[in-house]
Amino acid sequence: MPQPTALILDDDGTFARAAGQLAFSAGFRVQLAETLAEARTFLARTRADLVLLDLQLPDGSGMDLFDDVDLADHGQVVIVTGRPSLESATRAVSTPVIEYLVKPLDPAQLRRVMDRVAARWRPAGPSSVDLSAVSGIVGNAPQIRAVVDSVLRTGPTDASVLIWGEPGSGKALVASALHAASGRSGPLVTLDCSALAPDDLAAALFGTDARSSAPVSRCNGSAFARAQGGTLFLDAIDRMPLDLQARLAEALEIPAPSRDSSGIPAPAPIRVLAASARDPEEAMRDRALRPDLYYALAQVSLALPSLRERGEDVVVLVGHFIERLNLHYGRAKRLAPGSEAALLRHSWPGNVRELRAAVQRAYLLEDSDDLHVRPQLPSDPVWRESDTSILFSVGTPLAEIERRALLKTLAHFDNDKTATARALGVSVRTVHNQLARLGIRRVGADGSAE
Repeated sequence: MPQPTALILDDDGTFARAAGQLAFSAGFRVQLAETLAEARTFLARTRADLVLLDLQLPDGSGMDLFDDVDLADHGQVVIVTGRPSLESATRAVSTPVIEYLVKPLDPAQLRRVMDRVAARWRPAGPSSVDLSAVSGIVGNAPQIRAVVDSVLRTGPTDASVLIWGEPGSGKALVASALHAASGRSGPLVTLDCSALAPDDLAAALFGTDARSSAPVSRCNGSAFARAQGGTLFLDAIDRMPLDLQARLAEALEIPAPSRDSSGIPAPAPIRVLAASARDPEEAMRDRALRPDLYYALAQVSLALPSLRERGEDVVVLVGHFIERLNLHYGRAKRLAPGSEAALLRHSWPGNVRELRAAVQRAYLLEDSDDLHVRPQLPSDPVWRESDTSILFSVGTPLAEIERRALLKTLAHFDNDKTATARALGVSVRTVHNQLARLGIRRVGADGSAE
């Protein structure tokens, strides 16, 4: 199993040994050096994934290491010094230093840095998640490990699962992982309950003739029919009209699976998954989700953590997204050294979806191979109207103001009607009604109606 390497360059033997023990417990292979000469010799023949260096050394400053070693061939650099100075701090800002720590320091602070670097080396498995582990779910936070554990446990079963979490937290990804883990030969059929008007949703769910009394699994063109032998994923289930929820709850009351000649239960013809952006208990209190449908869908209830709850996973995910883009475009871009602190400070209200968009924006727009991934704030040019005076000029009809606000908000949220409704402070049904009245199906990236 590959193991990351840490070089600890410090002439204080007591500190170096303590830091070495900490690095070893974090999963590193450790090399100690007391002088610049020893460090240069080591780095000339071995890659270091983490370089922990002091500034005051017998043969010079630790910063001199930057002059002689191509740090692009190595990993992250952390300065630990008992003699901080404005000059060294200023110089560190212009180098690939991810942390500037002052002695005496909190071991927990240093351990967090080490864990962040080591996380990139952790293999797929029950204690760490990677792309190869469970259908693209990436992260090392305990909350996301618990999600993966639930996927691995419930995936091969017929149990219906209700996945809930904030917009952008990865509900569709988890549904895909559950389907992949099920081993079912049929397809994964996804139906977004917030994307269609009620009549269209009824037809898509129950078949071309939404009033048919035939079993839903047999209605031509129904989502149920297309998902035979596979999985039906109903996204934004709390946005489904209550009358359709009642019909769906009735449709899900299917007989127990038959048994084959060996007495083993045969798999249900359809496995149903659902997702909600709200806590289902809150949705039931607000009469947005029928209790009978909830109990039919939530044989397993799976809550997804927000990105702000996942700590260092932000950095791990950025690396994952960059690697995927490098593979696609044949490049070798990377996160710019020293960018981690800014990534961890932002709360990422749009969760993984917002983070992925920020990575893609930096990847496509920055010329350098060192990417500075930044959140797109509401004041950014992409969000602003090209001529904001149009919205506020005297005499502009209110209907026109509402139309432009709706289109621009839909474009910003990539036609996510739930997020648009939340941003505008209206219901999703209001968004659907406005679009129907305007004769608009979707909105282009520039805010134009289609």
